[in-house]
Amino acid sequence: MGDAVTEEQFAKDTLERYAGCDVGDFQSNLLLTNFPRYVDYFAKTRGVKVIEGSMFKVAHSPEDGVSILDFKIGSPAAALVVDLCSFMPIKTSLLLGMCGGLRRRYKVGDYLVPVASIRGEGTSDFYFPTEVPALANFLMQKAVTEVMELQKCAYHIGITFTTNMRFWEFNEEFKTRLKATKAQAIEMECATLFAASYKRKYTLGALLLISDLPLNVDGVKTKKSSESVYDRHMADHVEKGIAILKVARKMQEKHVKGAYHRNIGM
Repeated sequence: MGDAVTEEQFAKDTLERYAGCDVGDFQSNLLLTNFPRYVDYFAKTRGVKVIEGSMFKVAHSPEDGVSILDFKIGSPAAALVVDLCSFMPIKTSLLLGMCGGLRRRYKVGDYLVPVASIRGEGTSDFYFPTEVPALANFLMQKAVTEVMELQKCAYHIGITFTTNMRFWEFNEEFKTRLKATKAQAIEMECATLFAASYKRKYTLGALLLISDLPLNVDGVKTKKSSESVYDRHMADHVEKGIAILKVARKMQEKHVKGAYHRNIGM
């Protein structure tokens, strides 16, 4: 029998299979997303190729020092991508996701900066006991708000409810529970990403785009409204993500609070 495979080697081998590229292609800053179109936009505007593995869709821009990875949807995929990428020399990582806004004053196209997430998805229980909160990395969210302020963007700060139930909009029992939490938005990955990255000491934050207002009578996302969100907001979302990663790297170099030691002194 051969030598036993280490956890690090297993993670890198798995990442190469799922991403369809060599782990050495990954840059030190990583955008995570649920949307293949974001990867296509990134590749087209940076003049690089799109690579598809058995699960992930990726593109790498050495000029920007940024890679982008579409990990699909849901908390198991979110846990997997953090577990795999935490073995890479990635210094900053940011989720570019979408969420349903849960406040009447919110508008589609506004941004939401999640500082924490309610662990309603179950997957985060593999990382921590239920009483441990799922918090975004402080340094990353500080970088997010700094860019949002500099660009004078409309954004909100709050807590998301992370669920594994995608088809919940007509489930009145679930909606009653959701309202009782006072969460500002609902989505499917943040709690898992935050818990897994805290466990792995992987620097990760999030910038969410409010794509629908599901508690409003006419606010449920449709095929038509989804297309409109992409057309109007995708480019801005991706460009903001790249700017945020660059600001976060500068913060790490200055030893701003919230950085993990392995990201300092680069």
